[in-house]
Amino acid sequence: MAADAAEKERGKRAALSFAAVALVLGLPLWWKTTETYRASLPYAGISALGSLRFQLTVPVSVVFAKGTLPGAQQRRLPLADTREEEILLNRKPSVTSCYEMTYRSATATEQAALTMATVQEADAALLLLQEDLLGSLTVYVIPETSPLLPQGIGVYIGKHRSAVMRGTQGPGDVLAAISARVQQIVQAMSFTTDSITTALSDRVPMDQLGTDTRRPFKSSLGYEITFSLLNPDPKSHDVHWDIEAAVNSYVQPFLDKLGSVANFSVDSQILYYAVLGVSPRFDKASSSFILSALSLPHVINPVEARLGSSATSLYPVLNFLLYVPERVHSPLYIQDKDGAAVGTNAFHSPRWGGIMVYNIDHPAPDKAPLLLRVDVDMVRVMEVFLAQLRLLFGISQVPLPEEFLLESPGNNGLTDWELDRLLWTRTVENIATVSTTLTSLAQLLDKIGNIVIKDDVASEVYHAVASAQTAMLELASGHLGSAFQASKEAVTSSERAFFDPSLLHLLYFPDDQKFAIYIPLFLPMAVPILLSLVKILREAKQSKKEPMKTD
Repeated sequence: MAADAAEKERGKRAALSFAAVALVLGLPLWWKTTETYRASLPYAGISALGSLRFQLTVPVSVVFAKGTLPGAQQRRLPLADTREEEILLNRKPSVTSCYEMTYRSATATEQAALTMATVQEADAALLLLQEDLLGSLTVYVIPETSPLLPQGIGVYIGKHRSAVMRGTQGPGDVLAAISARVQQIVQAMSFTTDSITTALSDRVPMDQLGTDTRRPFKSSLGYEITFSLLNPDPKSHDVHWDIEAAVNSYVQPFLDKLGSVANFSVDSQILYYAVLGVSPRFDKASSSFILSALSLPHVINPVEARLGSSATSLYPVLNFLLYVPERVHSPLYIQDKDGAAVGTNAFHSPRWGGIMVYNIDHPAPDKAPLLLRVDVDMVRVMEVFLAQLRLLFGISQVPLPEEFLLESPGNNGLTDWELDRLLWTRTVENIATVSTTLTSLAQLLDKIGNIVIKDDVASEVYHAVASAQTAMLELASGHLGSAFQASKEAVTSSERAFFDPSLLHLLYFPDDQKFAIYIPLFLPMAVPILLSLVKILREAKQSKKEPMKTD
């Protein structure tokens, strides 16, 4: 009896020891080693970033030439003024434009430049005297009788970040009248309501979006540009195009100007037996073939299948196609919605690219060779493609009064103030994209609690929030260049965090699969321990009842 009692006592102690070890050491150790590591994220910063309250500050310097202002008003210079305007979009986001005006008299060097023979020479000379900061503008006001501007021209907008305007003479406040005109010039050269609306198109109601809002490509860190020559009839046409020289002469200067905006890669190809996929209509009156505006949307899909898939590309692809019609469909012309012939014989598709039909002169059938050599006029072709390229990047002409003279951008295809206007919109769009990306990431991680959040992912999120906040502060300070660079860094960090491989929820098991894995491991060990504990409890209860019965 004594031996049996000792054996039972030993069994009880063993069961309690196993249970104690499992509860005190095993369970905490298992819980710690199997918990999901989740680094902290700046949820408050992400939420604050989602409000998107922009203040776009434009530094403007107004320089008065000698004889522009009356003596009393001239003595008031220099002075400063700030004007703010609310760009009405919706409750969120909100955009406020702030124009920081400084008024001063022209220096002796500037005065000499404003007395040159032509306004183009004056603009080139004044460029050397300006700080030429991104986003800043300078407006030179000359006397009303100055011969610098052509007759009938009141404002000249040059290729750089300056404009020249005629002053007004009168008994009233000339300075106030000039200031209102200056603000009109500044709004044309910086950013407009339409450009900001386009940048925030994903957050603006559809009824506030214009017809051209969806045309430009979305902001990206890089773009791929492909020029394709389509020769559907290589047995009749031997087409030659010097695309390399044309790109170097026309497209590359434009892309070099946009080097701070994104990275670009350019390639070209020739596709034989590539047809448009739409049968043109023959017009007896003009003895030509017609592509109507209604048939143009059906042209792209069949052609795109021959261009090569862009699915492997990391960046958006801009396609520019030069199509030489077959002999049986020549000449081929494009008509607009009103039935009028399109002057360039080309069209573009929003966020895709453009197509130009290149007709050739065929000799008489009895004198026509079996294989006609065709040398493409690349000047005419690249002028069309460059105009389409500007539209696809959202660089379009702002409607201006007739008295405004707008200088051509020249070989670069882009003026300095047009580049600034693009940077304004891209910066706003980048910040909005970062806000959307981080908000989606925060919602995803909050919804799926078993996703690991590594320290490097959290670091990218923190860096994205900090860079976006820096970009908004730089915009409010009028530092466009640093604001755009900060917005690019924010986009890069947010995309790295969002697409990090460790965040793939398919790498983790749902709760039912966890139970299916853990039960076979822990049940064989837990059942004997639980049964032993239950037996010990029963014996303890019985031992308490037996003394009571004895009494």
